This record gives sequence, C-alpha cells and structure tokens, in this order.
Amino acid sequence: MSLLLLAAALLVLPSAHARRRLAGLRSGPRWKPVRPSRVLVVPAGIALGALVGVGGAIAGGLLAATVWRTYRETARQRDHLAASGALADGLKAFVAELRAGAHPAKAAMGAAEDADRPAADVLRAIAATSSRGGDVEAALADFPDAHQLARAWRLSAVHGVPLADVLDAVRRDLDRRTAFAGQVHARMAGPRAGAAVLAGLPLLGVVLGELGGAGPLAVLSGTPPGQALLVAGVVLICAGLRWSGRLTRQVIA
Repeated sequence: MSLLLLAAALLVLPSAHARRRLAGLRSGPRWKPVRPSRVLVVPAGIALGALVGVGGAIAGGLLAATVWRTYRETARQRDHLAASGALADGLKAFVAELRAGAHPAKAAMGAAEDADRPAADVLRAIAATSSRGGDVEAALADFPDAHQLARAWRLSAVHGVPLADVLDAVRRDLDRRTAFAGQVHARMAGPRAGAAVLAGLPLLGVVLGELGGAGPLAVLSGTPPGQALLVAGVVLICAGLRWSGRLTRQVIA
C-alpha cells in the first residue's frame, strides 16, 4: 500500500519547469520604482534656489537638471545591464529547447514563459513570427537589446549554421559582457563617490563660514557679485559632475 501511495505522489509531483511557473505566479508582478521626472525635479530646484535670490533660482535649476540627468543616465545603464542578463537567461532556455528537438516557435514560447522582460517580449516575438514563417530578423529590429540575436538568426538562415549553436554563442557573449560591466560598475563606485564628495565641498565651505560668523550666505544672496559667484560656482560644480560621470560611463561602455 505504501508503495502505491509513493508512486501516486511521484505521478502528481510537479516538474521543475512547472514549479518555476508556479513560483512566478505566486510572486506576482514585480514592483518597479517610480522614477522622478524632470518636470518635477527642475522646478523644485528652482523654487528652493529662489530662497537666496534670482541667482539662486538659476543655480538651483542648473544643479537640479544636472543631478536629474546623471540619475537618468545611471538608471539607463543599469536597465541595459539587467536587460542583457535577462536576455542571456532566456537564450539559455531557448537553446536547451532547440537542442531537445523543439521547433523554434515552440522553443521560443516555452522559454518566454519563464523569462523576465524584455527577454520575454523578444522570445514571444520570435515565437509569433517563426510560427507563421515570417522574417524573424525584421521582427527583432524593434528591440534595441536584441541586435546580436537578429544578426545570429540571419547568420543561421543564410549560411546554414545550426541555430542552437549560433544562439548559444550569443548567450555566452552576453554573459561575458554583463559580468565584465557589472564588475567595472562596482569598482567605479569609489571614483563616483569621490566626485560627489568633491562636488559637495563648496556647500560645506558655506556652512562652515556661517558657523564661523563670516556670513557667506548673506553675501551670496544679498549682493550682485555674490549672486554672480553663486551661479558661476554652480556652473563649475555641474561641469565637474558631468565630466566625472562621462569618464566613469566610458569605462563601463
């Protein structure tokens, strides 16, 4: 009797593939952080800067726009790395399905069920186009992160190279690029933090001057030369932030 119960349990035990789907259903949709908009950030900087005069409003707007643009570029770079990693994982499942003998359309749809975006969207486009005999390379042109995949598909179609081998080569290349970019991004955390500290030193100097009784804030907010110096100082800070950000991004790119 116990052997029969054990056999029945094995029959109803879900496979690893099914368990991954159930886990995805239980986890629900992923929460995505709401990113600030320039329409809100720049006016807020102008409003805060206006507390110290017209020059402060100009300086506040410039500083807010620079910080917002730096944040957006960092977020865009992070999203690109995440998309490359998701595409590499999706291609791994896609290649496994192809080598198991599945049709490209069925293999792509099966891999898309467990993939994250944008890999899931790419794989669904491949499945839909391949199932009706369409041009997969043209369908992938709408996905900026799938250019390598489109070229690989064309290489397989034109020269008869096995599709699984070509896609596996693309996956390995994406894995290496993502791992390298992640390591460099982590190592550049120190220089980025140093640039942020240097950009904040003028503000620290103003605070220390106020604590020492020199009254630099009154000069910056109440005199025309002070207003001009405030704008000039913020312009130099923004230029330094942009330059340091460009240097760190070029290393990763």
